[in-house]
Amino acid sequence: MGILDGKVAIVTGAGQGVGQGIAFALAGEGACIVVAGRTESKLIDTCAEIENRGGSALPVVCEVTKADDIDACVQAAVDTYGGIDILVNNAQIVPLGKILDVKEKNFAAGWESGPLATFRFMRACHPYLLQGGGSVVNLATAAALRWDMAGYGAYAGVKEAIRSLTRAAASEWGPDNIRVNSIAPLAMSPGMEGWIKAVPDEAVPYLKTVPLGRVGDCEKDIGRAVVFLVGPDAGYITGHTLMLDGGQARLA
Repeated sequence: MGILDGKVAIVTGAGQGVGQGIAFALAGEGACIVVAGRTESKLIDTCAEIENRGGSALPVVCEVTKADDIDACVQAAVDTYGGIDILVNNAQIVPLGKILDVKEKNFAAGWESGPLATFRFMRACHPYLLQGGGSVVNLATAAALRWDMAGYGAYAGVKEAIRSLTRAAASEWGPDNIRVNSIAPLAMSPGMEGWIKAVPDEAVPYLKTVPLGRVGDCEKDIGRAVVFLVGPDAGYITGHTLMLDGGQARLA
């Protein structure tokens, strides 16, 4: 038996990386997972692995910048599993670059896939979260805590908007027994691997500042922390951002 037996979770961007790790960890504790993302083949692979481990998962192609896709994803969860108890807003288009270099369309994509999608998903899931005292986990970033913000302003900006939505929802939905938190992970995702390869002169020194001396594992470090946040042992935690970065942000 798992601590999330009978729960239903939507995890966006769950075809790979951090989202996939979270999906695996939640499923390992008994939750049924709606695996949402843009690339169907990746979603199917994630679901197959969950099912191979004895869990239940549903792949749903969802472009989070499209309101109709979000509504369809939520409806698929309800139609298949009867409700929604957990929402993890992980999907994000990352608009990196200096302010004079970031294209407006890229900044808009970061906004639409991040805070706007988070806003839409939370609103769409609220009636179902309300029924059983659900939990939401949104993805933030430690990039917003950097002293040197050059090249990270647009990305950190959209992520900080998500943290504001998190705190507001925690305040507004607390009386409904819906808990809303965010995490700021440092994990060896495809995005992290791409960053290390693209700018090793920046990435390697940065990673050396992690006190625990390693980059987190998407499932064991990030996913398991999310299991805690949405589980019964965190029943008095809401409106917080949990830094999952081996202590690095304290040094930023």
